[in-house]
Amino acid sequence: MACHGSTKVSPYQLVYGHDTVLPWEVKTGSRRLSFQNELSADDYATLMKDELDDSAEHQLRALISIEENKKRVARRYDKKVKAKEFADGDLVWKLILPIRTKSSKFGKWSPNWEGPYRINRSAPGNAYILETLKGVEFPRALNGKYLKKYYPSIWVDA
Repeated sequence: MACHGSTKVSPYQLVYGHDTVLPWEVKTGSRRLSFQNELSADDYATLMKDELDDSAEHQLRALISIEENKKRVARRYDKKVKAKEFADGDLVWKLILPIRTKSSKFGKWSPNWEGPYRINRSAPGNAYILETLKGVEFPRALNGKYLKKYYPSIWVDA
């Protein structure tokens, strides 16, 4: 059975502590099976116990490998992510949430963003509490990933 890419060990070996015995190995009498057949019952039992002891080591090594792989993927992902940070008083657009709350009158041409809103204050974890331009504060904080900077137009009086 093939080794899994992230664990470097086959799933069967992680569960049972030893490699699988495939049907063609039984039929052809592979070298591994012939070696097992030559062992006495006591030797075979000690060999299986040793493999079980090694299975805990394989599982631990697989866990470490998975954690390293997740860290590597996270570092690769974080290279492409551009953090959005806003200051108090910035004007922002807010994404229209949740999906399917857009007006059916305009269909797919309905706007995706609404606003502008002013950032009243920051909350922990890249969250912001917004207020309308008239000063009405939103009851809940909104994640920064649902906001984008608003640049007022020079043709419209704001």
